[in-house]
Amino acid sequence: MVLGALGTLLAMPANEPSGELRRETHAVRAGLRRSQFLETSEAMYLTSGYVYDSAAQAEATFKEEIERYSYSRYANPTVSMFEERLAALEGAEACYATPTGMSAVFAVLGGLCGAGDRIVASRALFGTCYAICAEVLPRWGVETVFVDGTDLEQWRAALSVPTTAVFFETPSNPTMTIVDIAAVAELAHAAGATVVVDNVFGTPLFSSPIAHGADVVVYSSTKHIDGQGRILGGAVLGPEKLLRDVVRPMIRVLGLTLSAFNAWVLVKSLETMDLRLRAQAAGAAQVANWLQSRPEVVQVLYPGLASHPQAELIARQMTGAGTVLTFTLDADKAGAFRVLDALRVLDISNNLGDTKSLVTHPATTTQSKMPPDQRLALGITDGTIRLSVGLEHPQDIIDDLAQAFATLST
Repeated sequence: MVLGALGTLLAMPANEPSGELRRETHAVRAGLRRSQFLETSEAMYLTSGYVYDSAAQAEATFKEEIERYSYSRYANPTVSMFEERLAALEGAEACYATPTGMSAVFAVLGGLCGAGDRIVASRALFGTCYAICAEVLPRWGVETVFVDGTDLEQWRAALSVPTTAVFFETPSNPTMTIVDIAAVAELAHAAGATVVVDNVFGTPLFSSPIAHGADVVVYSSTKHIDGQGRILGGAVLGPEKLLRDVVRPMIRVLGLTLSAFNAWVLVKSLETMDLRLRAQAAGAAQVANWLQSRPEVVQVLYPGLASHPQAELIARQMTGAGTVLTFTLDADKAGAFRVLDALRVLDISNNLGDTKSLVTHPATTTQSKMPPDQRLALGITDGTIRLSVGLEHPQDIIDDLAQAFATLST
């Protein structure tokens, strides 16, 4: 190891063991950088800038003749650790971290598309993602075409002409629809499009879009990656050249930079992500099965249920069902609100992927910006509730829901 003079921060090489490692080892070792103090835990580099040994070294850095940290809007050692660790877990060539999940989505789609370009997107999107495609990018002269993500014929028709980007979530928020990644990617690539998949509900543990043909994966690392409701963050993963050419300029010019502190929290969170998500998914399956037996519930949507209309595709495309489920009550908005307000253990929150179980009413929160007719077309009614299952005992979650359901009969 080469050490610099005291007070000078060098771009230290990653201290990662060589050879093929399993994901559990990557979760605690990938991207590890140790300073001259040889700390056990990853260091947090709270610095905006870096010093140079000479003016010539500064010039060479800005000419990109040498790889070196120059300014934390461009890169930071703690952020680099998070990026390299998540890339190793995802099986991606490269990762660029962003301050939020929405900035990750915008960095990719805004970097790929300009005036005259065309996006084809699944209609089943998180409300703000829908707004980027339906409202923001069209103001720049980008055409957006929405399709039913489960209908390959609609994808085929929309992708019969040249297209710049394809964007979808799978499973979708909150309706849990699944897009056939491999089939859509084949159609998209034939149209010249870059395939961008929001894998927040799939998680790095249960879904691998790149392995099925996607080009780019985006995350709100606020969700399962941190998973403890502490910080905001986002990530873009994919081929090194594509991300360097498309995403890096957006991050640098627009300042879409993840803070070193948040990166450090995410680095440590990745160490326990697999353990957390497996336990939460097991709890979600137990709750989903119980909900199916309740007379107050007219529909339960969870990728782990045999009743899911796309169960066969889920078995081919996912290795687990995730931590989030959606159910619809036989109730109007007032009834749904009574149930939510009666909960004693679960919290009302529009966040998800947390160790605490969280519920929200999508029609009035996460999907409230979507036109009502489009919400209804997706199956989001006034009785629809999204539940993100945490690490509480599943029976306590069930008991809390049962006592809240009792308000529907009063």
